[in-house]
Amino acid sequence: MATKINIKIKTKMNTGTGTKRWAIAALLVAFVLLGAAAAAQKEKDTEPTAILTFLVVKEDNGKPVRSAAVIMHPVNPHGKQSRGGLELKTDADGKTSFDGIPYGLLRVQVLASGFQTFGEDYDVDRGKMNFTIRLKRPQGQYSIYQDHPEEKKDDKTPPPADPNAKPQ
Repeated sequence: MATKINIKIKTKMNTGTGTKRWAIAALLVAFVLLGAAAAAQKEKDTEPTAILTFLVVKEDNGKPVRSAAVIMHPVNPHGKQSRGGLELKTDADGKTSFDGIPYGLLRVQVLASGFQTFGEDYDVDRGKMNFTIRLKRPQGQYSIYQDHPEEKKDDKTPPPADPNAKPQ
């Protein structure tokens, strides 16, 4: 019986040595991968970034718009916005900001209940940028069946010919 116990201990010791080798190899691979990730992060940290501050107000009276969603998407040189993005909410004073936006083209959209959606592309090229966004109330639907006195009619053009008129 004592011999069987010695054999099992020897087998476990041999297996333990192999496991230790695998564990050491796995740790070395993990350290190499962590070093590569840290180097990539360091390169990313050297890119210039900006602090963007937004003030969202009503166009008609200049009062702040609270809880407006300010959505930012990076835009590639071809004008396509990338997936993902960042959404901020304005406070009671209509303000919001974010630190760490990389330089380049940025598409900004502002959504607020009771206002038209705002959208504009901006070139982020400075360390600190401030934006004031004026939201408009929704416009009425345009109808050709209603009179539009604000449109000037040109008196020089003759009226269109009546298709039902008899030739003279």
